[in-house]
Amino acid sequence: MDFKKLLTDIARAIVDTPDAVHVEENVEGDDIELTLTVAESDTGMVIGHHGRIAKAIRQVMKAAANTCGKRVTVEIK
Repeated sequence: MDFKKLLTDIARAIVDTPDAVHVEENVEGDDIELTLTVAESDTGMVIGHHGRIAKAIRQVMKAAANTCGKRVTVEIK
């Protein structure tokens, strides 16, 4: 499964400037660290009220990773 593409698609659906969405992937064994970078004006949209959207994104990514036996962490910048 392509976790980088999945996170990119989710983020592009949320933000106003989808062209500014960038995801960096760092893989070490079964651990995958994804760093999501969006336009400064879109940061609030990705984080959401009290971090609800960010938490939901992380839950979706973790659920997808569990199907493959991997561990995913998502950092939002």
